[in-house]
Amino acid sequence: MSKTVLVAVDGSPQAAAALEHALAQFPDADIVALTAIDPVAAGYASAPGPDGGSYPGEWVEQANERADWILDEAVETAADEGREIETVRVNDRPARAIVEYAGEEAVDHIVIGSHGRTGVTRVLLGSVAEKVVRRSPCPVTVVR
Repeated sequence: MSKTVLVAVDGSPQAAAALEHALAQFPDADIVALTAIDPVAAGYASAPGPDGGSYPGEWVEQANERADWILDEAVETAADEGREIETVRVNDRPARAIVEYAGEEAVDHIVIGSHGRTGVTRVLLGSVAEKVVRRSPCPVTVVR
């Protein structure tokens, strides 16, 4: 039975480094690239409409397009290394999505970037990475 490694990807340089690390360090593992669409963050990021309200359908569409782009980039990165990976898109808060997927799918290891593309960063570790490290059902590697 092969090992399954979950890599959190969000379009940030740290996530790209995490994927490259996983591909190099786990050559025989099944790699799963997961991106999460955070409904709360996506709602805050939506642009206001002309009447002051926002267009909910627009941020959903934009978030899905960005997620597709992020996952396509992950597939291309793996292909450049001669590997095929599985991709997963989840609509949930990133830390919760990563931990729940790892538990439900019997993931053996998680690889995550130290900081993501958005949010308030902490001195040593991003808030998503910190939550994943604390709550993960399996070992976690944090890549700078």
